Amino acid sequence: MDDTPQPVNPAMLKFLMRLVTVLTATMIAGLLVIIALFVIRFSDSDAADLPQSLTLPDGAQATAFTQAAGWYAIVTQDDRILIYDRATGKLRQSVTIEPGN
Repeated sequence: MDDTPQPVNPAMLKFLMRLVTVLTATMIAGLLVIIALFVIRFSDSDAADLPQSLTLPDGAQATAFTQAAGWYAIVTQDDRILIYDRATGKLRQSVTIEPGN
């Protein structure tokens, strides 16, 4: 067995150097695309705003909140869903949740 080092092919080194450079540039471009998508997605100005204040009926404590374009709903601890009008802030509907068997 001969332990002498083999000569390195300069053409192969140039190829490897270009390959590493191209892969690095591809990874950087991919990272920039992902960051741009996050910025575009989370800066959506069409998202509905939260109401400034909420007035719940006496004794009601909120446990969940959801909203849509024209209304928002609050689930209370006493198993009710209170649906409010987004424009006026007035209670539209109250739904009592019946316990299941």
